[in-house]
Amino acid sequence: MAIKASQVKELRQRSGAGMMDCKKALVEHDGDVEAALLYLQKKGMARAAKKAGRTAAEGLVATVISDDASNGLIIEVNCETDFVSRNDQFKAFVAEAASLAAASDAADIDAFKATNHPDGLTIEDWAKAAVATIGENVQLRRLVRVGGEGKTIGSYIHAGSQIGVLVEVEGQGDAAGEFARNVAMHVAAANPTVVDPSEIDADAVKRQEDIFTAQVIDMGKPANIAPKIVVGKLNKWRNEISLLKQPYVKEPDQTVGAYQKAVGGVKVTGFVRYQVGDGIEKAVSNLADEVAAITGG
Repeated sequence: MAIKASQVKELRQRSGAGMMDCKKALVEHDGDVEAALLYLQKKGMARAAKKAGRTAAEGLVATVISDDASNGLIIEVNCETDFVSRNDQFKAFVAEAASLAAASDAADIDAFKATNHPDGLTIEDWAKAAVATIGENVQLRRLVRVGGEGKTIGSYIHAGSQIGVLVEVEGQGDAAGEFARNVAMHVAAANPTVVDPSEIDADAVKRQEDIFTAQVIDMGKPANIAPKIVVGKLNKWRNEISLLKQPYVKEPDQTVGAYQKAVGGVKVTGFVRYQVGDGIEKAVSNLADEVAAITGG
């Protein structure tokens, strides 16, 4: 059966597969585009299964903000290599994933993966099928939504989409929007853990206190002043990891809290900071050993 160029073009657009793969699939399915598409998707999922065990610690972060800036979403999508993360095809996949996530009601990554793609697959199977065209293990890793009534969301993407931040602010209007964006930039650079020292977990404080106590003992400080030194170190640590206590990156002479007060009518109520690969254990390999294993040397 003769395959028309228009059929190949349609299948390429819908599947993302190469021209020869599309033509072969159409030939094998007598020009039936839907059957050929299903075949290519299954083929992609089979490849994904083979690559699922590979570490995917590279990738991109993307954010989506609603038109009224009251809601926002951040998502991380992983691949295996930095080279692929800079590929236009992978970038397009991440952009589509972010758009689909924003259009869904999914509150987290598992819920999002269970929703349906316009092609009829679940999002999870759609991502698996993309392995055939992207050529590496692809993982939809994590997703968070923030915002609500009366809120303004600011976002910032840094370092080639390797770091993404959403900041949630109580308050609306242009001033709130500018403030939220500026604080998002600060969070990307300063990497705070909490908004305010009062939010620091008691267990985390105890662990840090134990660390500082051991350090002071190692320094040989007298027993009567050691507790005071530990308290001083703890107070400094609390300020260093608390957003509102940190020196504001654009004006280091004032804290973020002072900047918030100067703007007026705004209050940071939360933030999310994603850095690609955070917490993923990367396999460390030796090139010489890999070559020797391949060649049997």
